[in-house]
Amino acid sequence: MTALRTALGEAVTAAFAAEGVAGSNVRVTASDRPDLADFQSNGALAAAKSVGANPRDLAARVAARLAGDPRLASVDVAGPGFINLKMSDATLAARAAEAAADADHAGASVVAVPRKVLIDYAGPNVAKPMHVGHLRSSIIGESLKRLFRFRGDTVWGDAHFGDWGFQMGLLIVAAADEGKADAFLAEGDGPFPADSPVTLEDLERLYPQAAARAKEDPAFRDRARKATAELQAGRPGYRALWAHFVAVSRTALEREFGALGVTFDLWNGESDADPRMAEMIAHLEKTGLLVQDDGARVVHVAGPGETRKKKLADGTVIEAPSPPPLLVISSEGSAMYGTTDLATILDRKIAIGPDLILYVVDERQAEHFEQVFRAARLAGYATDGMLEHLGFGTMNGPDGKPFKTRAGGVLKLHDLITMAVDKARERLREAKLGDDLPPEEFEAIAHKVAVAALKFADLSNARTTSYVFDLDRFMSFEGKTGPYLLYQAVRIKSLLRKAVDQGLIPGAIVVAEPAERDLALTLDAFDPAVADAYDKRMPHLIAEHAYRLAQSFSKFYAACPVLVAPDEATRASRLALSKAALVQLEIALDLLGIETPDRM
Repeated sequence: MTALRTALGEAVTAAFAAEGVAGSNVRVTASDRPDLADFQSNGALAAAKSVGANPRDLAARVAARLAGDPRLASVDVAGPGFINLKMSDATLAARAAEAAADADHAGASVVAVPRKVLIDYAGPNVAKPMHVGHLRSSIIGESLKRLFRFRGDTVWGDAHFGDWGFQMGLLIVAAADEGKADAFLAEGDGPFPADSPVTLEDLERLYPQAAARAKEDPAFRDRARKATAELQAGRPGYRALWAHFVAVSRTALEREFGALGVTFDLWNGESDADPRMAEMIAHLEKTGLLVQDDGARVVHVAGPGETRKKKLADGTVIEAPSPPPLLVISSEGSAMYGTTDLATILDRKIAIGPDLILYVVDERQAEHFEQVFRAARLAGYATDGMLEHLGFGTMNGPDGKPFKTRAGGVLKLHDLITMAVDKARERLREAKLGDDLPPEEFEAIAHKVAVAALKFADLSNARTTSYVFDLDRFMSFEGKTGPYLLYQAVRIKSLLRKAVDQGLIPGAIVVAEPAERDLALTLDAFDPAVADAYDKRMPHLIAEHAYRLAQSFSKFYAACPVLVAPDEATRASRLALSKAALVQLEIALDLLGIETPDRM
């Protein structure tokens, strides 16, 4: 199926080509004056110069070539050379019928050449409770995973949690100092206890204490560094203790992700790349990429003579390599953050062979990923265009700074979800929604409303921008919010249930009224919205479409009676349009990771 904008673009391009104008100058867009036309092309304004013509005269000649197209009701030239295109009612009806018949994709197309895609998102750390800083990565990554699958790619979502760095050494020595790790400190192969010596609460307490102590106590810090190196070198007792840290943490992580409707195909951590580490280091040495640098070992990733301006702490500006070298092995012999990321790329290449790897990570990590990606390309682990860092902005408080609790601390994700569900219950009761439902169903709906509010608030913003967290606004059943979209979906479901109760069934779609035309055009716009979101890695374009569709249906519902339509054919047509709108709205919401209830 081809979207009308795409089909018209091909027709307009051909008409311009017949007038001697290259197609690269031609674009067809939705009209900014829907009262005058459905689509428009301003190509004549730029193209006229290339053929030495008057823009309006060129537009008139192109319009004359298009005038016989049976898909168009009218072709007009306005202003200095704008070409206005209005679709025929029959064309809109046929396109709406295509979308209605496509239960799986609702009129959206799939890619011509599917790829193997791995998406790295969420990135939680062992022993640290998830907080609001993990929200955006989780939500955006989950949506992109769904979008790429929807378009036909084979996709793996990887949680890639932090379980192999310095924090592991900190936990080992902290647990040892409290006497919780005695059985794991012995030399040799064990056996070691099968039961965890620590709880999640222990880990959440021990890590911040150990991190703070390491900043002030050099001896403690050195012990933690040594423990990290021994863990990574394979000391059996430390490996056994570390496995308990990971298992206890994962239980909590699965709880939070499950509450958000975020899932992963791979629960790999930094440690999963460890078996590739020796192979990678040997390869980097053999190729001459790994070099000594003040006791450490690094890979220089900047090109010859490539520099950048760098501001020092005292305000002095100097010329520095751009970007800095990638630190692979520290002076203490430990693998670093970048080392495991580089080894992970190698592991993914061998295990999966992806065509594309997307990293959904805070924009503030941009330089780190530039270093790692350059090193991967230099080592031959990745090709140009295979690795992409999809940075995102922050979720901010009213002060414009990253969101904090009232006490100034970082809000745990579990607490945020609880707050949202509490607010959803409150709003549902205020709106007298769900009063007649069993308590279990009401609770399930409140949870769906809460998740919809959080996800849509995030995904309705461009990925690269920051936004202000305002739970009261996000939870409203009016305006551009997740709860509003759920309400519209439930409204259509109720309409369709009533139709079934009355023995009414959808039929052939006929477009005649302005609101029917608008709804058909909105249904058609799903395909370009999906394609643009996919190409730009921007889920907010799906969110925008979902909101426009909900608005369009609301106008249609108000202007075009469905169950009491004047005749059977009109009633059947409007039922078909309503069903098509519901299917597309639910698919769009599902691409955002939002589940709709059947009723409220």
